[in-house]
Amino acid sequence: MSTMSYAARDSRTMLRRNLKKALRYPSLTVTVVAMPLVMLLLFNYVFGSALGNGISGLPTGSGDYIDYLAPGIILMAATSGALTTAISVCVDKTEGIVNRFRTMPISHASFLTGHVVGSVIQTMTSITLVIGVALLMGFRPSATPVEWVAAIGLLTLLTLALTWISAGIGLIAKNVETASNIPMPLTFLPFVGSAIVPTDSMPAGLRWFAEYQPFTPIIETLRGLWLGTGIGSSAVVGLAWCVALSLVGYVWARRTFKAGVKR
Repeated sequence: MSTMSYAARDSRTMLRRNLKKALRYPSLTVTVVAMPLVMLLLFNYVFGSALGNGISGLPTGSGDYIDYLAPGIILMAATSGALTTAISVCVDKTEGIVNRFRTMPISHASFLTGHVVGSVIQTMTSITLVIGVALLMGFRPSATPVEWVAAIGLLTLLTLALTWISAGIGLIAKNVETASNIPMPLTFLPFVGSAIVPTDSMPAGLRWFAEYQPFTPIIETLRGLWLGTGIGSSAVVGLAWCVALSLVGYVWARRTFKAGVKR
């Protein structure tokens, strides 16, 4: 059996381990998916009238704020999944399982691969639930099947990027509390973008930051794919951010694991 075959076999074993662990202890996954759902309900039903009235030309022309809001909150479900990865990796590290794996005749890459693939599956499941709730609340995308595939593909790529970064965070965190706190800015950064209101309505300095941070072009691309609004250069910029974050997160997590960081 080749080295690649051993690595693939070990990665499948680690993936099964992490998925079984998630099913056995679902509280963290439930908490993570609950956050975007609460935000969706809060902003649509509590602040929706006030915020929606201030947005000219909502995407579908129906005047429903949920059509503008949903893509941003769905993206937030992807950022919330970063917490799960950081915490689960940190738990394995602090409990000594990582050090034990380093002494075993297994592919060292399989530990991170199992965590990352397992977390991507969990996060995409959460995103599906959030999309379902948004549809029940009145979200009405006009996307074709190809546009749906493109939107889901973009969300998957973003989730993969954030998961690799979170794996690195879990390896350097001293404890679970630190691992859960460090990714928090990733979770709420979409709010300092176009997730809730257009960047045009923001003060000059904040508007500049909102337009050039990673999540705004991704949100605008999702809106364009689902609702038929203009995408412009947002798709290229959003994809570039996802690829760059994926590469940085992957290299950082792999090097950190190989270096045997013990903090």
